Amino acid sequence: MFTDETQALVLGRRAFLQHGALILAATAASTKSLFAQDFNPKLRIGVVTDLHYADKPPAGKRYYRESIGKLAAAGAEFQKHKVDLVVELGDFVDAADSPAVEQGYLKSINREFVEICKDRHYVLGNHCVDTLTKDEFLGGVEQQKSYYSFDRAGFHFVVLDACFRQDGQPYGRKNSKWNDANIPPAELEWLQADLKQATGNVIILAHQRLDMSNDYGVKNCEAVRKILEASGQVLAVFQGHNHINDLKQISGIHYCTLTAMVDGEGAENSGSSIVQLDAAGNIRVSGFLKHKTYQWDRPA
Repeated sequence: MFTDETQALVLGRRAFLQHGALILAATAASTKSLFAQDFNPKLRIGVVTDLHYADKPPAGKRYYRESIGKLAAAGAEFQKHKVDLVVELGDFVDAADSPAVEQGYLKSINREFVEICKDRHYVLGNHCVDTLTKDEFLGGVEQQKSYYSFDRAGFHFVVLDACFRQDGQPYGRKNSKWNDANIPPAELEWLQADLKQATGNVIILAHQRLDMSNDYGVKNCEAVRKILEASGQVLAVFQGHNHINDLKQISGIHYCTLTAMVDGEGAENSGSSIVQLDAAGNIRVSGFLKHKTYQWDRPA
């Protein structure tokens, strides 16, 4: 038998899936030009960020329980456009009072994410490892490492992990502050070596922002950017954490911050995007609902 709360979650998910699909369909019509036949993508990536899923009442503008329904609606759109892989850019779950409770949150939201696409990638956010350790989170989503790289269709992707304190200690078990994000020396060395051997264009996936060093940014972001710029192959960085749409271009690299899915009540207050990459390195970002839409052509 369902509890009243569980039954409400199930019914809420169904309502979001139905209502959200209608809203996303209307939004898709406005981004139709980004799926035009004159752009021939080699790869399509579904991207979401900052779901903060938790089975708890809303707080401020964060509607934690609604993220399951919002993700289901976004997933339906991703499947409609036949994305090749999906990425969540961190804060997949919200913090809980105990590891067991947070593992329950993770299991629930990941069940929805798994249904979208077999090729899935998880960026660690500060809330993902507030109560859980990194090993516990990664074990829950069956991902081996918190930072790594992979190749798809001639593109090189790098997943970064900035969930380290300034003293180099990894986040976990409530030992950190959300605005103390750092990429430690060992990861910087790995990143530099990885980019040196990369072939083709590069996309960076991060949670905390790499285009600024304030509360929402990585404290040693300048050192990270120096490595990205030296490679000469990085096209763009996709990041979350700030819960807003923002775009900066620094030394020829686009830093695209995506809005949070958790913020706001109702299916219309959500956001997801499909990033399309063509053989020449041109990028089309089709934003749905609160996500903005962009077109970037690779400089000749």
